[in-house]
Order: sequence, then C-alpha cells, then structure tokens
Amino acid sequence: MRPVDARGAACFAAPMACPDPAAKPDGAKPDAAPPAAGAGAPAAAHSLSIRIDLAGGARIGPGKIALLEAIASEGSISGAGRALSMSYRRAWELVEQLNRGLGTPVVATAAGGAKGGGARLTAVGVAVVEHYRAIEAAAAAAAQPHVAAIGGFGGGRSGSGPEGGASG
Repeated sequence: MRPVDARGAACFAAPMACPDPAAKPDGAKPDAAPPAAGAGAPAAAHSLSIRIDLAGGARIGPGKIALLEAIASEGSISGAGRALSMSYRRAWELVEQLNRGLGTPVVATAAGGAKGGGARLTAVGVAVVEHYRAIEAAAAAAAQPHVAAIGGFGGGRSGSGPEGGASG
C-alpha cells in the first residue's frame, strides 16, 4: 500500500512525492505560505489531482473524498468540517451536492440530542471513496513518468519551460 498525504491521496516515490501536507482540499489556500525554495526546505513535489465529472453533472474530487473520509473517521459532519478547517455549512453543502449528483445518499445522519447526532457513510459513500482511490492509484501509476517529464522542463515552474510561456 502506498503512503498517503494529509488529504489521504496516494504518494509516489521520487520524482513524484506527496504534496504539501498544509494544502487544503478543493483548492483552499493553506494557512501559511510554503517556505521559499532553497530556504532549507525540500523542493515542491509534483502531484496529480483527479476530478471525476459525471455525465449528470456531479463532480467528485480530492476535497469531497477527503470530506467523506473525515466523516467516516470523525463520526459527524461538523467534526469532519473541523478536521478539514471547513465550516459545517460548507461540509453539509458538499455532502448534499454528492447526494443530489449521485441520486442517492452518501452519508446517513442521526438527529442531535442529549448524546448528540452523528453521521456515517452509506454503502454508496464507502464505494465512492473506494472507487475514487482505485482510480487515483491507477492514474498516478500511469502518469508518474509523464508528470516527471513535464516537471523536468525548467523544474516545473510556470513560464520557465522551453517556450517561456504562461502556465496552463
């Protein structure tokens, strides 16, 4: 089994390695700026992110998968949100997007009370995470030499490739 980063994404042996553990899911910016290259910190590693765009319009990527995994480990949507530095409202909205997009619940919730509520992944939620991680591992293995080759153009910094153009 491959080691995983803070989001639970599969890590790779050099030249691709785990992304910065301070990175947050769904493109949120980390709390602190990463150390400058050459400032005693290791160079940034190349990584591959997978987002699945289903025909019905649902989108499933590393942020939603991290949320589902956090719900499974924390036992609640609010706990998962806290673990990912995400508001309860945002976490709930992402769960609802998945429920609507897939047409079936991925999370089952219990109403709060004296003992508090809770949440757990449904069988569909568990399957979504398992299939996503399998796709991610297969894609990463297939892409590793290509990502390394692309990253080799001027060290992977935007605008430093052979043509000196903008990234994208």
